[in-house]
Amino acid sequence: MQGRARIEAAFSPQGADQLGVVIPYEGIMARDHWEQFTVFPWWVQLSPDPVHQYSWRRDLILSTGSDWFVLPVGAPREIQDQVLIVVSGDQVLRLDRRTGSSVVIEPPRIGGWTVRDGVESVQPGETPITYEAIDRLLPPPPDDDPRRVRVDGTGMAASLLLQEFGRSRYPIQHVSAPLWHAYSLWGFEGMMTLVAENRDLIHHLCRRTLDRAHYQVRRAAALGAAGIWIEDCLNDLISPAAFAELNLPYLQELADAIRQEGMHSIYYYCGDPAGKWEHLLAVGADALSLEESKKGFCIDIADVVERVAGRCAVLGNLDAIQVLQDGSEEALRAEIARQIAAGRRNGGRFVLSLGSPVTPGTPMERVRRYCDLAHELGEL
Repeated sequence: MQGRARIEAAFSPQGADQLGVVIPYEGIMARDHWEQFTVFPWWVQLSPDPVHQYSWRRDLILSTGSDWFVLPVGAPREIQDQVLIVVSGDQVLRLDRRTGSSVVIEPPRIGGWTVRDGVESVQPGETPITYEAIDRLLPPPPDDDPRRVRVDGTGMAASLLLQEFGRSRYPIQHVSAPLWHAYSLWGFEGMMTLVAENRDLIHHLCRRTLDRAHYQVRRAAALGAAGIWIEDCLNDLISPAAFAELNLPYLQELADAIRQEGMHSIYYYCGDPAGKWEHLLAVGADALSLEESKKGFCIDIADVVERVAGRCAVLGNLDAIQVLQDGSEEALRAEIARQIAAGRRNGGRFVLSLGSPVTPGTPMERVRRYCDLAHELGEL
């Protein structure tokens, strides 16, 4: 079976005989390992040229062996024609031929560190505390047809990737959970304070961001995606009751919208699931993905499978640091085998994955070994 067929079988009620393997957040991996998988210069990843976007992503897909890949939404044709990346001596410039202006661009920083070499945390300059302020910061989605990606140039790189890999690998896109947007709007302290003190404002935010997510889902379907990765962060820090009121209904509507567009949903809940297991399953996603054990909590894949009990597919949570980055060959093989055995107890409704992104210290050869071992051990 090819990778796409493995994943589609895992998402079906019958489950898969041959289990697939994926890598979450491949864009992070690409940023942190650029010279290990492609000969293209770093600035190609920032180019509006769809051939550039197709070319480096093709190299990444071929280097890993992962059974899925992310479909990009590119620049519209006007930007492709008028905005160029120009190398001038030691500088790389983005040149806009419409205005004649140019700006210097810098390489993406490995690990996502800021120029201050500190961890980036949202510090909002404006704190919206009215519906009108939220609406100003989060305008409604475009009122045009999201299927325009087929004709306006934004879907060109995705189309090229689908032509080559669409049958053999499973194409996905990412969408954020509606409540997760509260962090980007208010920062951590503001988000948690409003969850406790002004739930009407939180509901307004979620409705607003859900409308935008609906547009993203329709656009992903038009682009050719088969699945949507729903990212949900920080919401392990709110109470189960708050989660049920402020997060769950919007997640359920999002999962339903994805299903209505003929795609699968993969719900990635970041954090400790304690006290929220039934809420996570009530989302109705086709697959549940969780972090590895860390941050003072334990998420054992055998326990996950026991709790899910075949109600949806499960993605593995192989430890990206202790096993993938630092573990021996024997430890990697043993953990892959253990996770696959647990997945088979979920009726084959299982896809091996990592609990978090590939670390900068993990060589690409090791990533490929992880995928190759998973394919070898995932055969019946």
